[in-house]
Amino acid sequence: MEYQFEKLKVWQMGMALAEAVYTMTQKFPKAEQFGLISQMRRAAVSVPANIAEGKGRYYTKEFIQFLYTARGSLCELMTLLQLAQRLTYLTEGQAADLLQRCWDLSGGINGLINSLK
Repeated sequence: MEYQFEKLKVWQMGMALAEAVYTMTQKFPKAEQFGLISQMRRAAVSVPANIAEGKGRYYTKEFIQFLYTARGSLCELMTLLQLAQRLTYLTEGQAADLLQRCWDLSGGINGLINSLK
């Protein structure tokens, strides 16, 4: 069964990004299990989850608000990715790849917000 939110490109991109974050954080030190790993995963999951929840709302204004929240979680994730790189948990290439995905997704969310206004 497919819901309307699953057809959204931004939701699909968000899910792919969350999967990538889960994969990358599996290699982080165990000491970060309840710290950076948990925070990064929550922020990553929050992006497609807020897109889906907003799409499920009746009013466009509510959907837009959830898109803003998703964009905020994306900015949080970008900060955490940069920290993970500084701590050498991610290579420069890994961080660059994930950050580029974030930028692409941010552009998609911004475009969707603008089209709904």
